[in-house]
Amino acid sequence: MADIVENVLREAAEKEAKYKTTEVIKDIDLDIDAGNLFTYDSNPFDSKKTRSNREAFLKDLARDNTQLLINKIWQLPTERIENVVVAQLPGPSTPIPREKPVPKPKPETKWEKYAKIKGIQNKKKSRMVWDEESKTYKPRWGYKRGRDETKSFALVVPQNVDPYEDQFAKKMSEKKERDYLSKALAVAKTSTASIGKFTDKLPKEKAPKNMGKKRKSNHGDIKTEMTRQMDILNNLHSGRPIVDKTKAANMQNRDWESERSKRRREDPELHRKKPKGKRSNQGKKGNLRNFKGGKKGRGGGGGGRGGKS
Repeated sequence: MADIVENVLREAAEKEAKYKTTEVIKDIDLDIDAGNLFTYDSNPFDSKKTRSNREAFLKDLARDNTQLLINKIWQLPTERIENVVVAQLPGPSTPIPREKPVPKPKPETKWEKYAKIKGIQNKKKSRMVWDEESKTYKPRWGYKRGRDETKSFALVVPQNVDPYEDQFAKKMSEKKERDYLSKALAVAKTSTASIGKFTDKLPKEKAPKNMGKKRKSNHGDIKTEMTRQMDILNNLHSGRPIVDKTKAANMQNRDWESERSKRRREDPELHRKKPKGKRSNQGKKGNLRNFKGGKKGRGGGGGGRGGKS
């Protein structure tokens, strides 16, 4: 019997040494602010324990003060939110300095005001739903989701229909028949001499659908087009040259320069070769003798300085 008592006492001592009790005794009660989850310990430090083993002393002190704060939280009223028990924290009593001011509450929207007047409350659906087939809770959506009876759809079939008849095909055929009749009626009305302009309409008759669109005219403003044509005729009879010679010469020079640069890109050694004989002024920019005189292009000809007549 004595051995049993000793074993029980030894196990209790080992358990107490491993797991400390939730009851903590302090000489001076702590100032606990449950709203901020804050505690203030005004008890003096034991200098001997601090000097002998500082780390262990601070850990024990933090553990005891935290235990007192948790004991205070368990004394607060609780509520259940989504199968979780939470404590209702009171308002904070300790002023804590802030870098920025407390944000102002947002004004209520029109829907929030209306819901508040009508007493409408938003109910958040739970993530898990009971599945009657497997007799377990499954996710409402996603992989392996449970069967939600509120979202099940059933095809309503009248009692006097043929069970072997395809109801979907029947509805499609009826829709095609209605569309055909509406198009036939629209074609019959527009087959008159006035293209249906003076045809009387039936009461509550709707406009035909899918009858095509009227073709729009491709011509623009007639007055603008007439003004433009008259300007061209006036320029023809005014005696002024229709072609601008300076502009044409500049265009020809640009063509020569582009051809010359193209040949240089194809043959990089071309610009290093020196021409034999007298220097030709044929490729010089602004030279218009070949254009005004004889042949066009590069290679001499009548009127050029480098060519022979």
